Amino acid sequence: MSEHSHHHSPADHEHGHDHNHTHGPLRRLAHLVRPHSHDASDKVDAAMETSAEGMRTLWISLTILGVTAALQLAVVALSGSVALLGDAVHNVADALTAVPLGVAFVLGRRAANRRFTYGYGRAEDLAGIVIVLTIAASAAFAAWTAVERLLHPREIGYLPAVAAAAVIGFAGNEWVARYRIRTGKRIGSAALVADGLHARTDGFTSLAVLLGAGGAALGWPQADPIVGLAITAAILLVLRDAAREVFRRVMDAVDPALVDAAEHALREVAGVRGVGELRLRWIGHTLRAEVAVVVDGELNVRQAHQVAVDAEHALLHSVPRLTAALVHADPAPAPGADDPHLVLAHHSG
Repeated sequence: MSEHSHHHSPADHEHGHDHNHTHGPLRRLAHLVRPHSHDASDKVDAAMETSAEGMRTLWISLTILGVTAALQLAVVALSGSVALLGDAVHNVADALTAVPLGVAFVLGRRAANRRFTYGYGRAEDLAGIVIVLTIAASAAFAAWTAVERLLHPREIGYLPAVAAAAVIGFAGNEWVARYRIRTGKRIGSAALVADGLHARTDGFTSLAVLLGAGGAALGWPQADPIVGLAITAAILLVLRDAAREVFRRVMDAVDPALVDAAEHALREVAGVRGVGELRLRWIGHTLRAEVAVVVDGELNVRQAHQVAVDAEHALLHSVPRLTAALVHADPAPAPGADDPHLVLAHHSG
């Protein structure tokens, strides 16, 4: 083996990790079967669990919104409220956004292959784009309905029932919104967070129906479309936040605090003299890292590899949702060293 190559042989992986790994023949055999996991299998299992949690959130949300829409449509049949009909349609559309997200979560479970070498986690970003477009369509529909009602006021019957249905719509959407946003933030899914924000926009639309019903009860039929226009503006603000979140994810943006945590963990590793280029990237709701660390130029290949392994180990344990890291060990400049060797260590979870 030349100084410039790196090979995962059993002997190369006999490092002194303090994670209760078994040493000796059993460990060599384990590394032959599955080289160098560094507890990353636990992180992969956690990623699978987060996908399952996301699917569970989608199914529960779909059920809640389906029941809400059904109750509202029943009141629409009695009252003839166009505003409530629009709200029910919004709820149905919001429930249907679970479809692209569900497809994304299912695809995300598929293993990487020679064509999709990073796996299918990016499907969540595509689902996020679909959800943003759905929010935009909801805003356009709300604006059109409000203008149409302003130009052509209509009588609304069964106002108490309409008001009750509006409250139910708001409560159902707000519950679903909080549930999706909380789960999305916990599992790191920007698309699920955007879907939660979309549910919140439909909750605002339900409030518009409630206020419009109140205005109609007071003899002011224009209240409903005016409030509808105000809610359209609120939907556009939510659209801006959701679009920004999805755009950042598509553009590989990460929270700077994650970069700080990674740099701090690397500087604590024995043998790391400095941290060079550090990159983090979301793939679905898991993170990958690429980093160059500076090590003593007098180290041999095995010693530099050990430092790289320790650095990778520190990253996996210190950065939330990180499942894989590529660590490049770069020798520090030394007097008279014209052609320093580089050691590349790749460890994936």
